[in-house]
Amino acid sequence: MTLGVVVGEMDIDRELYDFVNKEACTETGITPEQFWKGFELLLHDLGPRNAALLARRDELQAQIDDWHRIHPGADFDAADYHRFLEAIGYLEPPVGDFKIDTAHVDAEIGTMAAPQLVVPLDNARYALNAANARWGSLYDALYGTDAISQDGGAHVMSTYNPVRGALVVKFGRDFLDENFPLIAGSHRDVASYSLSSARTFWGTLVVILMSGETTTLRDSAAYRGYTGPREAPQSFLMMHHGLHVEIVIDPRHPVGATDAAGVADIVLESAVTTIQDCEDSVAAVDAGDKVRVYRNWLGLMTGSLRAQFTKNGKKVERTLNADRRIYTPTGVEITLPGRSLMLVRHVGSHLMSDAVLFQGAPIPETFLDAAVTALIAMHDLIYPRACRNSRRGAIYMVKPKMHGSAEAAFADELFERVEDVLSLKRYTLKMGLMDEERRTSLNLSQCIYAARHRLIFINTGFLDRSGDEIRTSLEAGPVVRRSELRQASWLAAYEQQNVDLGIRHGLPGKAQIGKGMWTMPDRMQAMLSSKLDHPQAGASTAWVPSPTAATLHTLHYHKVDVHRRQASLAQRPKSNRRQDLLSPPLAGGMAWTIADIEQDIDSYTQGILGYVVRWIEFGIGCSKVPDLQHVGHMEDRATLRIASQHLASWLRHGICTQEQVEKSLLSMVFVVDQQNAGDPAYRPMASDIDRNIAFAAAKDLIFLSRDQPNGYTESVLQRYRRFRKSGLAD
Repeated sequence: MTLGVVVGEMDIDRELYDFVNKEACTETGITPEQFWKGFELLLHDLGPRNAALLARRDELQAQIDDWHRIHPGADFDAADYHRFLEAIGYLEPPVGDFKIDTAHVDAEIGTMAAPQLVVPLDNARYALNAANARWGSLYDALYGTDAISQDGGAHVMSTYNPVRGALVVKFGRDFLDENFPLIAGSHRDVASYSLSSARTFWGTLVVILMSGETTTLRDSAAYRGYTGPREAPQSFLMMHHGLHVEIVIDPRHPVGATDAAGVADIVLESAVTTIQDCEDSVAAVDAGDKVRVYRNWLGLMTGSLRAQFTKNGKKVERTLNADRRIYTPTGVEITLPGRSLMLVRHVGSHLMSDAVLFQGAPIPETFLDAAVTALIAMHDLIYPRACRNSRRGAIYMVKPKMHGSAEAAFADELFERVEDVLSLKRYTLKMGLMDEERRTSLNLSQCIYAARHRLIFINTGFLDRSGDEIRTSLEAGPVVRRSELRQASWLAAYEQQNVDLGIRHGLPGKAQIGKGMWTMPDRMQAMLSSKLDHPQAGASTAWVPSPTAATLHTLHYHKVDVHRRQASLAQRPKSNRRQDLLSPPLAGGMAWTIADIEQDIDSYTQGILGYVVRWIEFGIGCSKVPDLQHVGHMEDRATLRIASQHLASWLRHGICTQEQVEKSLLSMVFVVDQQNAGDPAYRPMASDIDRNIAFAAAKDLIFLSRDQPNGYTESVLQRYRRFRKSGLAD
C-alpha cells in the first residue's frame, strides 16, 4: 500500500508531493525531478548513518546506566567517573585553538545584540507577529504589562488612564535621558523636537526646552535621521549600542496631544532575529501538519503570508511589515529593515516521519526539514522582494538536540548534501547549534569546530539541558527538588562555558551567543529585574516569548554594550569547570517532608496535564499554562521533558510511588479543567477520565519516560495526537 506517489524507492504523501512540486519549486530554478532525485540519494547515503548515531546514543546511555548502578548515590568518585566517560568516548579528545570562519552573515547575526523571538511556524498569525516584532512600541509595552506598577491609581483600565500614562511617559523620558542625553536640560522638559533650518547646520536635531533654551544631543552621532516632511518631521531616529530608537511626533494622537513636545510614542528596534520553529513549539504529526508548517515558511519567504482573525469584534488581516524609509541628516532617503531576520529550526534527528517512506520505512524528519525549508528559502535568495529576509544571501537553520561533535559534523554534511541537491554555493546554509544536551556541553569546542565554516550561533537551553542531565544520571540517585535545580553547580558552569568558548572560538562579529527563554509572559517586571543578567554575561541575544517581551528586553541591550562586555570577558583567565559540568543535581542527605514531595508532584502533574491536553486535543505545541498559583508559563516539549524526567527519577529511587503520582494526576485533572473552563472547545478530562486520551498520554509520559530515548517526549505525544485526529477517540 502506498501513501500516494512512488518515486524511485520513495513513497511520498500526495499532499507533500504536490506542495513541493507546485508551490515550493516554483520560480526557484529547481525542477521537481531534480529535487526528488537528489533527496532520494541523500536518504540512501545518510539514512543509515543517522541510525548509527542514534544507536550510539543508546549505547552510551546504557553504559552510563550500568556504571551508576555499580556506583550508586550522589557521592561517587568524580575522577573515576571522568576516566570512565573518556574510556567509552562520551568525553572527546580536545581540539586545538581555532576560530570559526563563517562568512556572509547579516548584521543581525554578526554585529547586533538584541532579543530573539521563538515562535511556532504552524500558526501564521504568531509567525507574522514575530516577523513584525523588529520594531516595538515602548509605550504600549509599558502601559499594558506589569512593567509599570498599578499602585496609586495607575491601574490598567478599559479606557486610557492618564495617571498610568504619565508614568509610562516618565519612564520613556528617563530612557531617553539615560541613552541620548542632551547638552543642557532633560528630555522631560522638551517643548519641541525639530530640524535646524540654518544652512550650516542643515539636518541637525534641534531641541527646544520649555524654558526657551535651545539644545541638542550631547552625542551628535547618535542622531540618524527623520521621517515625514522636513518642515514637520513625523519622527526622529537615533541609535545606541547598534539599535535604533524612534521618537514619534503626532500632536493629534491621544498621547501626543497631552505631551508638550507632541511625542506620541517611543519605538524601539527590538527582536532583530526570530526563530520560526518546526520543533518543540509545534505539534506536527503527519504530512498534512508538515505541509501547513512549510506553507507558512513559504509565505514568509515570498512575502505573501496573510492571517485573518477577529480582534475586539473587528476582522483583522495581518501581513508582513514593509521596510521603513527614513531621511538621513543630509536628506538622503534610505531604508531600514521592517522585519526581524528569520531563522528556521528543524526537528531533532531522533524523529522519524512517514510523510516519506524510503525502502518502506519512515525517514529522519530532520532530512525533510533541511531539504524543504532550504528549497523554500531559495525564493528569498533568487528573487529579491520588498520583504527580503537575508540581505547577504544566507539561509539560517537551527539544529536542535545534537549529542556531541559526531552529530554536529553529520549535520554539517547534511547541509552540504542539501546545498548540492539545490545547486547552492557551499556554506549558503548557516547552522545554529543548540547547546542543550549534556554530551554537547561537555564537548562544545569539538562541536563548534565541526560546524566552524557555517556556524551562526550557539545557544544555551536550560530546560532541555536539565531534562538530559536528569536522564543521563537517572540511575545514580534521585534528583533534587524542582526549586533547587537552578542552584545546581553544573548550571552556572554550563552558562559560563557557553559564553567563554563562544568568545574564544571567534563568534563575536560572526555569530550569536545566546541564552534561553523567559517563560512567564505576564511577569514583565520580574523579567526586567532578572534578564539583564544575559547581556551582562556576554550573550548577544536571549529568547523572549512575545513581541512585547522583546521590546522590554531590548532595554537591557541599551544598558549593556555587549560587544564591549565580550571584549572584557575575553581577558579573564580560562576556566575549566568540567568537574562542575560532570556533577549531576542529585539529592544527598534529604530532609524533605511528605508535604514537600507532594507539592512538587502536584506542580509537575498539573503542568504536564495542562500542556498535554492542548497538545493532544488541539494540536497546540506551545501553550501558556497557568501553574497552581495561576501564573502563566510558556510550556513546550522542553518543559514537558524535564517534568516527566524529574518524576521518573523520583519514582525510580522511591522518593514517591506510582500510587502517589496517580492520585496527584486525578486531583490535578479538576484543576486543569477549571483553568480551561473559559474555552468553549475544551472537553473536560474529568467527564470521562477512563477514556480520555490526553489523560492517558500524561500517564505514559510519566510512567514510561525511562524507556524513551534520552527522555524525549515526542513519540508518546505523536501517538496519542494521531489517535485523536483519526476520530477513533470520539
